[in-house]
Amino acid sequence: MYRILGRAGSTALLMGNEAVARGFLEAGGGFAAGYPGTPSTEVIESLAEVAKEAGIYVEWSSNEKVAVEAAYGASLAGVRSIATMKHVGLNVAADALMSIAYTGVRGGMLVFVAGDPSMWSSQNEQDDRYYGLISYVPVLTPSDPQEAKDLTVLGLDLSEKFSHPFMMVSTTRVSHTRGPVVLGPLRPPRTAGKFERARGLTLVPAVAREQREKLISKWEDIRKTFAGLGQFNRVEGDGDVAIVTDGVAYGFVKESLSELGPEADKVKVVKIATPLPFPRSFVIDAISNVKRVLVVEELEPVVEGQLKQALEEERLTPEVHGKDLVGLAGELTLDRVRRAVRSFLGLPVEEPRLYKVDLQIPPRPPAFCPGCPHRATFYALRRAVNRLRLKAIYSGDIGCYSLGLYEPFREQDIIIEMGGSVGAANGLAHAAQDQVPIAIIGDSTFFHAGIPGLINAMYNRAPMLLLVLDNRTTAMTGEQPDPGSGVTAMGDEAPVISIEGIARGIGIEKVVTFDPFDINGATNAMAEALEYVVKERRPAVAVARRACALDALRRARKAKVQVPLYQVEDDKCTACGICYNAFSCPAIFVKDDRKAWIDPSLCTGCGVCAEICPYKAIVKVVQEGKGWEEAWM
Repeated sequence: MYRILGRAGSTALLMGNEAVARGFLEAGGGFAAGYPGTPSTEVIESLAEVAKEAGIYVEWSSNEKVAVEAAYGASLAGVRSIATMKHVGLNVAADALMSIAYTGVRGGMLVFVAGDPSMWSSQNEQDDRYYGLISYVPVLTPSDPQEAKDLTVLGLDLSEKFSHPFMMVSTTRVSHTRGPVVLGPLRPPRTAGKFERARGLTLVPAVAREQREKLISKWEDIRKTFAGLGQFNRVEGDGDVAIVTDGVAYGFVKESLSELGPEADKVKVVKIATPLPFPRSFVIDAISNVKRVLVVEELEPVVEGQLKQALEEERLTPEVHGKDLVGLAGELTLDRVRRAVRSFLGLPVEEPRLYKVDLQIPPRPPAFCPGCPHRATFYALRRAVNRLRLKAIYSGDIGCYSLGLYEPFREQDIIIEMGGSVGAANGLAHAAQDQVPIAIIGDSTFFHAGIPGLINAMYNRAPMLLLVLDNRTTAMTGEQPDPGSGVTAMGDEAPVISIEGIARGIGIEKVVTFDPFDINGATNAMAEALEYVVKERRPAVAVARRACALDALRRARKAKVQVPLYQVEDDKCTACGICYNAFSCPAIFVKDDRKAWIDPSLCTGCGVCAEICPYKAIVKVVQEGKGWEEAWM
C-alpha cells in the first residue's frame, strides 16, 4: 500500500527522504518529531502516513528545538527516535544538541538535517557538518537514497551502542532524488519504555565537567568504529593520486572519472560517509603512498581541514587540493566537479558548450497564488497605513508572505530568520524615530519562534504592531498542520491553540481579528490597532484569518462544492488597473485596450477583486455551492 512499507528484499523507487523514513522503520524506531522545512519535510510526512499501520508515534513539533528535545525524551525512555529539520533549523535546536551530547542517550537517537546548497528555498547556505565538530555529535553523510536508508539504520544502531546522539546530514540532491532502494527487514518498533534517573542527565557544572571527559573518550571510540565501516568508508581503484570525497560529492566524482577512460585508472577514490569524527587511520592508510590528493565535498572544507591536520601530524607531505579547485559557494554540479577533477589531473578543461535559443520567454516574477489571503492582507495594510499617514517599517519573516517584498506591495523591509520579524521590531520600536514597526509573521512561524519576541515587546512596552497572517496551515512547505490547525501529523483531531488567547494571556490589551477578504473590515481593524500603538505607545496584535487558497480549494473540490467564478463586464471596466496593478492578482490579465480579463482556469472565486473594483465591473457569474465558506475557515 505504501512504498516505505514494502516487503523486505524487494526494491523500491524511493526519494532520499522516503528512504530515511524506511530506514527508521527498519531500525525499530518508535518516535519521530520534526518541523517542516524544504528539503527535509518528506521524512515526517512519510512516517506520518504509515504511523498507525506501523504502530509508531509521529508529530510535527512547534519548532526544531522542541523536536530534538522531544526525541531526546523518548530516547531516555528507551525508545529509538529521530528529529528532522532543514539546515537552518539546527540553529534553533543547537542549544539542546550541545547538551544532549554531554548527557548521552539511551534508545538510539538520530538528528536528520537536510541542507539546501544554492539556497533554492532558504535564506542562507550552511554546512551543518560543523555542528558535529563543535558538539561532538558524529555525522553521517549519505551519497544516494540507498545509503540514506542504510545509514539511518546504522546511525540508530551505533547511537544506541554508544549511548550517544548521531546526526545525518543530507542535501537537496540526496533528499529529493529518487533511486532504487533495496529494502531490509522491518524490526518491531519499540514505542514505550521506562525512564530511570542517572547523575549524568543533570548538567550542573560539576556533572558537566565529568561528562566532558567521558564525551571526549567516547568520540575516539566512535572514530575507531568509523575507520572500520568498509561498506560506507572504502577505497576504490589504485593510483598515485587520490580523490577523497563524502556524501553527494561521491556520485559526481565517479561520473567525472567514468568519462576519462584510461586516465581514471591512475586515480584512487577514497569514499567516506562519516566525516565526523574523521576516520583518520582509514584515510591516512588509504593515501599514505600517493603524491597528490583532491578533496571533493559540498560547501565547507570540513573533510579537507581535518585531512590536512592529520597529514601534518603524521608528517606526510602529499600535495592537497580542495576548495581551491572545487569552490565554496553553491551546490555541486557535474560540471563543477568535472572541471575540478580534470584540472587536478592536469587534463584540458573544456569549456561547457553553450547553446543559444532564441526564445522570448515572458517574465514570471514570484507572486502570491490566485486567491491567497496574504495578498488581500497586504493590500488592506497599505490602505490602513496610508489612511493614518504613518511611516511604517515592515519587519518581515520566513514564509509565503515573504513575497510581500515585491511590487506592488513592498511591505517587507527586513527578512532574516524564523521569528526575526518580531525580534527586530522590538529594537526598531525603541530606536526608529517617528516610524512605526509592523512585524509580519505567519501562524506556524508565530508558534515556532514569534511568541518570545511578543512577550519581550509586552514586557518592555515596545510600540509595535504584530500582524499574524493565519492561513490555518504551514503553507510554504506543503500544507503541514501547526498548533493552530486543529489536527496532528497523524490526522487526529487536536486542540486549536488560539493566537489571540496567547496574546491576551501575556497582557496585550489591543487584539483584533479580521477576515482578509473583507477589505474594508481588514483596513479598519488594522487602522484601529495601529492607532492604539501610536497613542498608547504599547504593542498591539492583529490576526488575519483565512485559509490558504490551495488548501481551501482542495477541501472544496474533495467535498464536490461548486467554486464560484468572477468575470469582468467590459462595458463597465474603465481600465483603471487597480485589480491587476495595485492588487496584482495573477488570474487577472490586461487586454490590449488595458481593460481587465479574468482567466476562468485560474480564478479561485475569492471575490476580493469584485470588492475593490470602484466601478463594480467585476461580477460573480457562477454562484458558490453550499459549504464554500466553510472550506476557507
